[in-house]
Order: sequence, then C-alpha cells, then structure tokens
Amino acid sequence: MTARLNRSIILSERTKHLEFEILSLQTFDFLAGQFVSVKEPKPDGKEITRAYSIASAPRGDNTFDLCLNRVDEGFMSNYLCDLNEGDLIHLHGPHGHFVLREPRRDAVFIATGTGIAPFRGMVNWLFADPSRSQGHEFWLVYGTRYAQDIYYQEEFEAIAAKHPNFHYVVTLSRCGDEWTGCRGYVQDHVRQIVGQRKDMEAYICGLNAMVSANRELLKQDLGWDRKQIVYERYD
Repeated sequence: MTARLNRSIILSERTKHLEFEILSLQTFDFLAGQFVSVKEPKPDGKEITRAYSIASAPRGDNTFDLCLNRVDEGFMSNYLCDLNEGDLIHLHGPHGHFVLREPRRDAVFIATGTGIAPFRGMVNWLFADPSRSQGHEFWLVYGTRYAQDIYYQEEFEAIAAKHPNFHYVVTLSRCGDEWTGCRGYVQDHVRQIVGQRKDMEAYICGLNAMVSANRELLKQDLGWDRKQIVYERYD
C-alpha cells in the first residue's frame, strides 16, 4: 500500500506525530493497538522494513497516525521524521495482537516514551462510544524523564475531565522542583493503583527494561496470572 503524509507535528526535539492517508483504500480497517510495517529502500538500494504502532483509533476512513522518535544511526526513523507533507511511503498491515481483550475488564495501561502510541488509539476508541467503557475503570500511567516529553497530554487530560472512569497519571523520573505531579518510575504508581486487586488486566508498551520490571511486579510481587498481562516491546 502507498500512503501520503498529510500532516507532520513536532512533539519534542526528537519526536514527531505523523498523519497519513492510504491512497488505495477508502477505509483502513484495523484494531486500536495494532501496527503497520513501513518498507523503503536505503541509499544503497537495500530495502528495509520497520514496524510502528498506529497512534490513532480507527476513524472509519483511510487515515492513521504514527508517533516515533529519531534513532541515532537509524535509517527508517530519520527517513520518516524528515518527510515533507505530501510525500509518499510504502507499507503493509495492519499487524499485531497488542489489542484490547474481550470480555472487557478494568485495566491499567502502562507506557513510557513513544510506547504511548498504541494507547492513544485504545483510549480514543474506548471513549468514543459509551458502551465500550461503561462499567469499567481505566488507568493510563505514562512515564518519561522530562515534562517536555509528555506526548498528547492535553488530549488525555480532556478525556479524563469528561470521563470519570478514565484516570491519567503522568510520572517524571528526572523532573525539577517546578514539577508538582507524580515522580519516579511507572511501576511505583502501578503498584499503588493495583493494590491487592487480581481482577484486572495490564497492557504494557515501551522498552524492554520497563516492560520486564512491570511484568515482574504484577506476576511475582502481586500474584497476577501471566494471561492478565499483555505487552509489546520496542527493542
């Protein structure tokens, strides 16, 4: 498939939000949390493929969003971040099983960095229709180092203000005295949210160290079954 970049937004010094439209489709059908694989040739002619979580909910049209970091010495991430509006990319998908499970249960979403991407899709999808979230509580725990790297903050705060069953928790690990919110790592706050409950689910997305720390917390410290924990690693 071929997609055209319609909009490019700088989220931070190394991170961009990109909005695409697939030219050959009227409707791009995917589940919130899935990913696409982008395939492009390097200057030496060798094709390279990289997977990126879709950072939007299905909209009933042919569009989707990505959220990605520039990676030092990484071809694809820099290629995509350097695109101009109107440029084309080639991709296939959707792929992946990092999606909301049925039947729905109370859940905690745990993310760091651009691991927020699939949760933007999930949260927007859940609260677009009251029947999808009704009767359940959802927490989004997002961790990053500095306040300038909190992606989609206003959007999540607006959803939390409108829906009492959505709880948005941001924690910074390297903040200054001016920060009045939560501090430390995401797992510190997950422990407080979950407490002694064992009737929930956890969805975790980010780098391996964070994913492993939260899986260990839930399984070994809090006694959860591994089937209650859905995760996707970015490294």
